[in-house]
Amino acid sequence: MQNGYKCEDCEVAIWPATTRSELSWLKDRVHVVREVAKHSHGGLDMWIAEGLEFLNEHQGHSIITVTKR
Repeated sequence: MQNGYKCEDCEVAIWPATTRSELSWLKDRVHVVREVAKHSHGGLDMWIAEGLEFLNEHQGHSIITVTKR
């Protein structure tokens, strides 16, 4: 089973290698993660970087957390 984000406006989805709860955490705290990313020299976990990029690209759109088998 994979978890990811789907933009309902664009019909685009991504499937970062992480759990549904971590994806929900990122979506709920994206403003904090953006600030941390600005000051992080060691880099972010790959799933966070991938998820943040998707959320930034689809900012203002309807984003849902989805699961596929």
